Amino acid sequence: MPSASLPRAVFAMDPVHLPLLFPKSLMTRLHRTAEIDTGLVVRDFSDPAAATALAGAEVLITGWGCPRLEEGAAASTPSLRAVLHAAGSVRSLVGEAMWERGVTVSSAVIGNAVPVAEYTLAMILLAGKDVFAHRERFRRTHAQPTPVETADTGNLGRRVGIIGASRVGRRLLELLRPYDFDVLLHDPYVDAAEAAELGAQAVSLDDLLLRSDIVSLHAPDIPETHRMLDHARLALIRDGGVLINTSRGALVDHAALTDELVSGRLHAVLDVTDPEPLPADSPLYRLPNVFLTPHIAGSLGNELERLGRIVVEELERLADGLSLAHEVRHADLARMA
Repeated sequence: MPSASLPRAVFAMDPVHLPLLFPKSLMTRLHRTAEIDTGLVVRDFSDPAAATALAGAEVLITGWGCPRLEEGAAASTPSLRAVLHAAGSVRSLVGEAMWERGVTVSSAVIGNAVPVAEYTLAMILLAGKDVFAHRERFRRTHAQPTPVETADTGNLGRRVGIIGASRVGRRLLELLRPYDFDVLLHDPYVDAAEAAELGAQAVSLDDLLLRSDIVSLHAPDIPETHRMLDHARLALIRDGGVLINTSRGALVDHAALTDELVSGRLHAVLDVTDPEPLPADSPLYRLPNVFLTPHIAGSLGNELERLGRIVVEELERLADGLSLAHEVRHADLARMA
């Protein structure tokens, strides 16, 4: 796209996200960089009211609530050259029709990784201090814990196992560096030398589960990882171990996990579940050894501006004829989470 002519862009997402993704300062930069109608936000690629704008669109700025980009979207956007996604993974967004046409795809997944990694770090630190159990005990007894009750409390030398060197996993590994943790990593794409550079020891999945005090999931949701933590693998985690899942609920056999949690053998911090949300009668809502949150680890509130800023920067690069900093290639999707 030559810089002399501004690219034509169209928003495609749930419009409720637009003002947080693109506050006034970012919207001003968008208008300097592209021809875009801020009053048009597409939710349906077959909408006649959007047909003219879509036919001329060279760029789609997408986000949560955008319909999947399959044959219908491809047919309605014959001039489309790029999709700039103001959210995380594009695996469930971009269909084969777009990849086959050679449309350039960019994602703000690296920006969304920041709050997920921060949330996970916070939960690792709290879990190492046994905060959740101490809170429950304090509610019941109103008494200071005894030395016996704090004997296994603390983060000095605590062994943390990271499953998946995704963008979130790598950011978390950076955040863990200042602390006195012993960090293990399992990722089939990462060898021992790269793991050491990331500040971790590369191990097999079973070895990680056997040796870790706290296990944190950051793998992609692909067929190879579906229910990767089944009954047998959950049984490898030591008694009193903690499982943290901020990735995807489908990575865990939730029936098996529920059995482990109901028995009290394991503890869990779950920001994602399968299904999501859990049924109202799920015991996980009430168990004292479960800290359950409603998928809040990713970008929320003022954190959305970070995603919008990444998209604006990508659009500026595109308008200047530069390669994108956060381009996603079809072959790389298996490694993204």
